[in-house]
Amino acid sequence: MANHDISLSQALWPADLEQAPMDDENFRKMAEDVKRPRAPGISVFRNAPIHALPATVEPREVEPEPIMLAPHKPERVWESLNPVTLNEAVLNGNGLFTQPQQFSGTQYFDILRTRLLHAMQEHGWKRIAITSPTHGCGKTFVAVNLALSLARRPSSRTVLLDLELRQPGVAKLLGLGDVGHIREFLNGEQPLESHFRRVGRTLALGLNDRAMLDAAEVLHEPSTAEALAAMTDALNPELVVIDAPPVLMSDDVLALLPQLDAVLLIVDGTKTTAAEVRACERLFDGQCPLMGVVLNRAQDRGLGRYRYGNT
Repeated sequence: MANHDISLSQALWPADLEQAPMDDENFRKMAEDVKRPRAPGISVFRNAPIHALPATVEPREVEPEPIMLAPHKPERVWESLNPVTLNEAVLNGNGLFTQPQQFSGTQYFDILRTRLLHAMQEHGWKRIAITSPTHGCGKTFVAVNLALSLARRPSSRTVLLDLELRQPGVAKLLGLGDVGHIREFLNGEQPLESHFRRVGRTLALGLNDRAMLDAAEVLHEPSTAEALAAMTDALNPELVVIDAPPVLMSDDVLALLPQLDAVLLIVDGTKTTAAEVRACERLFDGQCPLMGVVLNRAQDRGLGRYRYGNT
């Protein structure tokens, strides 16, 4: 072996320990000597220098494993909603009919239902607002009958939402009381399961029992957009039918437009003017698709029993 080579034993411990008895004391000294950092250049293998170990080893940051959450099940959310039963006599007295055989006019809402469903599903849309140029055109009447028609399909899911915040009327039309203040749902203070009601297994109701003078400001709030998005995601309905404010009475419906996929305009054949319809179309142009215009009270102006309040 060349002079510059060094034996394995010489590399690991001093010569005076090599011939010493392997008692406890010498073993301890040997172990301490092995652990002691050595200068570069001393090798137990030919031409392989041993580098001094760092005094400390920096801990390596370990990225936490992502938490995989189980996907929510809309059917469970629907089951968690408080069930309510609608009074047929009250519904019929307000011009609402849950069964087609009760009133021949339900066929028109069934036709409207099917045409809207096809058009909305074609574009992947879910939220449609039922509005009118002014009060008194029958938009709430159309919105509720449309929702009842949609809910008659056994495997469907429909949400009826009252966002006519200044003059809420859906609860009264359905004959329901103590439905809560929708403000608390829209601002995130109350969860969906606490505020919404369920009729059977196909219709969910988001109602309101008091007027809000700051309606436009509430509809402008980011929390309203978040609440509507969370509701749509949790319930996963085919359609969300929204009773919306009139177009020409305030800026409420304009504040709501970013949260809508489409609008349906209801006009009163006895009082709505062509100028009002054109004004509504101009406001929707480039802002939200107008699915169509429904002419209410066009054939029989004597159907006074289907008029209700100022909605």
